[in-house]
Amino acid sequence: MPQVKICGINDAAAYDAACHAGAEWVGFVFYPPSPRAVPPEQAAALAARGGTGRRPVNVGLLVDAEDALIEAVLAEAPLGLLQLHGMESPERCAAIRARFGLPVMKALGIAGEEDLALLAEYAPAVDRFLLDAKPPRGAELPGGNAVSFDWSLLAGREIPRPWMLAGGLTPVNVAAAIRATGAPAVDVSSGVERMRGVKDPVLVSAFVAAAHGA
Repeated sequence: MPQVKICGINDAAAYDAACHAGAEWVGFVFYPPSPRAVPPEQAAALAARGGTGRRPVNVGLLVDAEDALIEAVLAEAPLGLLQLHGMESPERCAAIRARFGLPVMKALGIAGEEDLALLAEYAPAVDRFLLDAKPPRGAELPGGNAVSFDWSLLAGREIPRPWMLAGGLTPVNVAAAIRATGAPAVDVSSGVERMRGVKDPVLVSAFVAAAHGA
């Protein structure tokens, strides 16, 4: 069954919806320019919520973060995976993984075949990949831009680490995306929002159901 990550969780309703629907991961954004950003203490409070449903793995999204910021985040928020969504080199990814003792997922922006060449370069340094659409020219954020890439680029391709598909996914198209790419996991943020930065619990539930049923 394909697994699901709901990224950009920043309120109790979204967190509860993700848990109740059975999402395997929830993502907290520690990148202040994002409308989905949360301070570490807010992420910790959300992660501590009880209620019914699965207890997802907490993922911290970081963009070219210095060690001091990562330390501050981890001092508050109980994370099980670090998502590096900036321009981090393979060497930087390996250093973060070694220093903080947590698995690392590197986000790679994909627009064409040439971008997939980076997989082999990063594979020794990371535990997972997130294959996202390359941000449009002039975009302010490295992800969550509600755009997709050509899924046929991934059809039948061997990815050297466990991976997630992201970029422009919604409850309507996620099943087709999984079938087209063979993605073992999917990640969504803007595709389950009722307005920019605000998750819709109904859309969260629908997305998880559609992905799990693909």
